[in-house]
Amino acid sequence: QVQLVESGGGLVQPGGSLRLSCAASGSIFIITDMAWYRQAPGKERELVASITRGGSTTYADSVKGRFTISRDNAKNTVYLQMNSLKPEDTAVYYCNAKIIKRGQLIANNYWGQGTQVSVSS
Repeated sequence: QVQLVESGGGLVQPGGSLRLSCAASGSIFIITDMAWYRQAPGKERELVASITRGGSTTYADSVKGRFTISRDNAKNTVYLQMNSLKPEDTAVYYCNAKIIKRGQLIANNYWGQGTQVSVSS
């Protein structure tokens, strides 16, 4: 079995910072792409940022220059550093990873349980 466990969410004032972490565990052979998504109330889930195993990154236009995605391949962990947070960043943030399990040849998509980020004064 494979699990993704997120941490680091919470309540922060506008302009503040938070760092999200997501650790993958279980019968993992290799993790290819990792990403963070978010879903605000009444809205569809959207891609926030993604990172390849080699470290290439992409960002949603709304977070460019404020958020930074990174990963530690040795720890099977992905991070999201969020700076200059705005009320519109309020959402549940989900970790996503494409993982090839031991003994398998194809990567499957896995999701974390989500962590709430609230930006309010």
